[in-house]
Amino acid sequence: MFDLTKFNEYREDNRLEVKKASENIPISLWDTYSAFANCYGGIIVLGVKERPDGSWYTTGLKNPAKQQKQFWDTVNNTTKVSINLLTEKDVELYEIDGDVIMVIRVPMAKREQKPVYINNDLMGGTFRRDGEGDYHCTSAQIKAMLRDQTEDTMDMILLEDVPLEELNQETIRGYRNRHRTLKEGHPFGQLENAEYLRSIGAAALSRKDGKLHPTAAGMLMFGDEYNIVRHFPEYFLDYREMLDPTIRWTDRLQSSSGEWSGNLCDFYFRVYNKIIKDVKVPFRMEGGDRIDDTPVHKALREALANCLVNADYYGTCGVVIRKESDKLILENPGYIRTGKKQMRLGGISDPRNKALMKMFNLINIGERAGSGVPNIFQVWEKEGWTEPVIAERFNPDRTSLELCFAKKASGKSVEKSAESAEKSAESADYNLADLSDRQRQILECMDIGREYKTEEVAEKIRLKGPRTRQLLNELVDKGFVACTAATKRRRYIRIGDSSHGRQ
Repeated sequence: MFDLTKFNEYREDNRLEVKKASENIPISLWDTYSAFANCYGGIIVLGVKERPDGSWYTTGLKNPAKQQKQFWDTVNNTTKVSINLLTEKDVELYEIDGDVIMVIRVPMAKREQKPVYINNDLMGGTFRRDGEGDYHCTSAQIKAMLRDQTEDTMDMILLEDVPLEELNQETIRGYRNRHRTLKEGHPFGQLENAEYLRSIGAAALSRKDGKLHPTAAGMLMFGDEYNIVRHFPEYFLDYREMLDPTIRWTDRLQSSSGEWSGNLCDFYFRVYNKIIKDVKVPFRMEGGDRIDDTPVHKALREALANCLVNADYYGTCGVVIRKESDKLILENPGYIRTGKKQMRLGGISDPRNKALMKMFNLINIGERAGSGVPNIFQVWEKEGWTEPVIAERFNPDRTSLELCFAKKASGKSVEKSAESAEKSAESADYNLADLSDRQRQILECMDIGREYKTEEVAEKIRLKGPRTRQLLNELVDKGFVACTAATKRRRYIRIGDSSHGRQ
């Protein structure tokens, strides 16, 4: 919402943009309209300029009524804007110190409306918001939005050139045994393998040859990694355990190692058994049997399944699960289809891979009510742990859930922490939460201990060299990155100091 009384406090950010617009609607407005619609939405204020210190002052609109009509005429012109997301209440005129300004509230587009683009140019006119600027979406990002438009999710695609025999029979056997144990007497239990795979969504009949072939979900869940990457070239699963700051990895599991199948089913159970090793289980008896399952175990199962089910397996950087001494971070390629706010609230289930979700549900992993993430927050609240953090980054699109196992600070502890923070404000004791999306993106692409040129980092994050250098130097000041001598040959090195909460 835009609050006129806070005008002097506002600054531009990833959801707030000001433009002069004294006589006409500025052309750059439409870049921002597209960018806001394809991200979280935002507010555009016309008739305002930004001072060098970031504060605002009004320049006013010379002909407000005419400019308002000009805006509506353009936003309803499909050759200029692919879709009008606004209603009359989203565009209002205000008067400040004798100047009239126009406030435009742009909502976040629904996934079936994305991408929102301009100039009748899908590939060249689609934007997203990053910090205080709008940037052109890459073809990969646009294709991801187009894939998410449809109700049939990408994992339902039939791989008609692949025989069922290419699926890993050992993984299928293990899955069926779990299903049989958990749901004794289930009608699928008596089916032959081929019909069983068809019933759970892992296979489907081809109209070309009338035979059963794996679906994309079947290949992801039960295939071997070397076969999976033929269909999903960017497919990669990575579990990193970093419990000792003196050792880069105390344990690591990668889908590409060749030491195991590399599929989602086996990855899930291998990783789940690793992340619950340190979960304290209270002693509880039920019907003479000890019960070792707790709400925390269930929340971790939900978090891991949610990560795998909502990943965009055409996206870059793969699924990364990081276990540290006091936290668990789950990252997957792809933006949040329902939006970050709705994901936190729950109530709407819109998985990116519906067939995969069904397969996990059949063995009592995950749920389809849209309450999984809220349940995780509730468990963490009951345990007295720090609230989980949902983060979404673009370019490339990534979603992360950080689960911290540290107890919340008491009121007195918070006061002491605040005093301590003031005393050490110039030290390098920073947290990842203090960083911008771009700074976190830089850290994500840098391996600890390796030297990088500015150009290497700039290429990885698709940003110009001077701006990348500025961000790197900011990370140096904050203690996350070290650098060599201040010359043209300067190199940057990511630090692995666990006291800063880094990888």
